[in-house]
Amino acid sequence: MDDAATDGRTPTRIGPLHVAAATVLAWAGFFVHNIADLPGQTLASSESLLPTVVWLVAAALWLLPRTRRAGAWSLLVWSTINLVGAVLSVLPLPFLPFEPEQTVRHYAFHGVYLLSQLPLIAATWIWLHSLGERRRA
Repeated sequence: MDDAATDGRTPTRIGPLHVAAATVLAWAGFFVHNIADLPGQTLASSESLLPTVVWLVAAALWLLPRTRRAGAWSLLVWSTINLVGAVLSVLPLPFLPFEPEQTVRHYAFHGVYLLSQLPLIAATWIWLHSLGERRRA
């Protein structure tokens, strides 16, 4: 029996499909933001294609059992970078090479972008944490 079940905690199982689904959601939030906020965007545009390649490589690492830990770390780091980017790139900061639109619509798409990263960050964090616990047991 799982220790979590005996000590009152809810057992948390994060499997490959959970992380895969969260990865699709995180990528979709990123892509929807790009289509909505960057003029003339397509999947083949460099602002979308290059990050999509990173998503695909990290997801491929996750899906292969031998590289699953590296994939989890890659997805966690990449989605965290995207979350931070969703926050910083909406603000009119002087070091940015562009002036972000300061409208409710623009903020809303950044909110979608930010929120879409949270399930992947949570899933990979929980999976990595549980991996550490399994190794200690």
